[in-house]
Amino acid sequence: MDELNLKTLEQIPIPKGLEERLSAKIDEWEKEEKQQKAQRRTLRPNILRYTAAAACIVFVLGVGIHLLSQDKYMNLAEQDTYQDPLLAQQEAQKALTLLAVNLNKGMGQLKKAKALSDKTEKTFNEQLKVLKRYETDNH
Repeated sequence: MDELNLKTLEQIPIPKGLEERLSAKIDEWEKEEKQQKAQRRTLRPNILRYTAAAACIVFVLGVGIHLLSQDKYMNLAEQDTYQDPLLAQQEAQKALTLLAVNLNKGMGQLKKAKALSDKTEKTFNEQLKVLKRYETDNH
């Protein structure tokens, strides 16, 4: 059956100039593909440049706004502290009390962790002693 199809195909006449037209069309497709790749290559760097420039502008604006607002708040905080020393002392005491409470909580957690670590170490050492005894008894 394959021989029949092959013989039939060989009998079909090939139009004149078909090979040249196919070759020209393939060349045209290759040329279009190269142009599309070149366009993609030039588009990416442009997008990256614009994105980088926009990011720099946003960054500079953000830093500037932050510094300006920081100066405002620092000046207000200094004025409040110096205008009423009693209020400043009370705020400092609140802050130190909060620090002490949180530090004590942390120390309590640290003590619990140390106790657990000590218990684990004790159990581990006991198990090592048992293993050493087992090894010496079996050898």
